[in-house]
Amino acid sequence: MHAPLMLVGEQPGKEEDLAGLPFVGPAGRMLDRALDTAGITREEVFVTNAVKHFRFRLRGKKRIHQKPSAGQVEQCRWWLAKELEKVRPAVVVAMGATAARSVLQKPVLIKEARGRTLDAGGMVVRVTIHPSYLLRLRENRQQEFERFASDLQQAADLARRGS
Repeated sequence: MHAPLMLVGEQPGKEEDLAGLPFVGPAGRMLDRALDTAGITREEVFVTNAVKHFRFRLRGKKRIHQKPSAGQVEQCRWWLAKELEKVRPAVVVAMGATAARSVLQKPVLIKEARGRTLDAGGMVVRVTIHPSYLLRLRENRQQEFERFASDLQQAADLARRGS
């Protein structure tokens, strides 16, 4: 299995956990919109998460998302490494700080890494926001959405040149 572009998110959300598939909930719909804006089909990309389980706390009957710990990111790192080995992407896009930490194997500040092409042991990596960030924005949502779509477009252009 080969995909020129691999998108790595944080962890499954509630809907992803129930469906057993990555990015099928609200963040997935936002990602699909951005991919469409960037002229990228889901078939062109391999989509996964750095952490493979949904970490949550109960609030009544609701399961509320909790950010994975550094230990949980590290515990799932071997799985992501196997996916990278099988998919052999030309470019990996780490969406969010947790994904960036997993892919680059060190803490990463999005505002410092975003827009740069990074090397991780010979692997080309781009860092951007997680699409769920857009769902939480109250101001400048459209501007940030366009920037996110542009990040994906730039990564796809790199992947097309490199694959």
